[in-house]
Amino acid sequence: MRIPISDSVDAIIARMGDAGFSPNEIVDLLASHSIAAQDNVDPTIPGTPFDSTPSSFDSQFFVETLLKGKLIPGHGVNDGQVLSPNPGEFRLESDFALARDPRTACEWQSFVNNHDLLVSKFTKAMSKLATLGQIRALLTDCSDVIPVPQKALTKGPSLPAGARMADIEAACKATPFPTLTADPGPVTTIPAVPAS
Repeated sequence: MRIPISDSVDAIIARMGDAGFSPNEIVDLLASHSIAAQDNVDPTIPGTPFDSTPSSFDSQFFVETLLKGKLIPGHGVNDGQVLSPNPGEFRLESDFALARDPRTACEWQSFVNNHDLLVSKFTKAMSKLATLGQIRALLTDCSDVIPVPQKALTKGPSLPAGARMADIEAACKATPFPTLTADPGPVTTIPAVPAS
């Protein structure tokens, strides 16, 4: 029997709630997916990123997860996977669902064009996660050994080339989705990550 690798939004919120995290903090932690990739959902295509800018900690992940899916990379649909918007990009079913759930959609959308908010909330939620079950007063702060990033973002959020605003499946009813322009050129394709 195969064990499912994708939980419902209800199950994710309940489990993370047991650990002391709010629905918004779950979204805050998912900013890590902007520089992440899948290896195990479809083991035939390890290292497939979740957005078109996998080397940048940016909001592009939050934009692209809201785009209508069109294709499946790899070799068929796997448990925990849904249609992706761009060739060479992987979409987790849980990311898709959290981006569209009324409990998390507005937090998701808040990061689309506010990089400083994304960084601030991710930092706070990651600090909470990193010290979960620990007594902070007994820990040694060694954050001074973490290098300061040298490369600033040179580009704001955008629609991948070939996408239109009509392709966005915005789910936050409280605020309108920001207007984004599409990158020029042929349809965005994310190059395969070389096997290591």
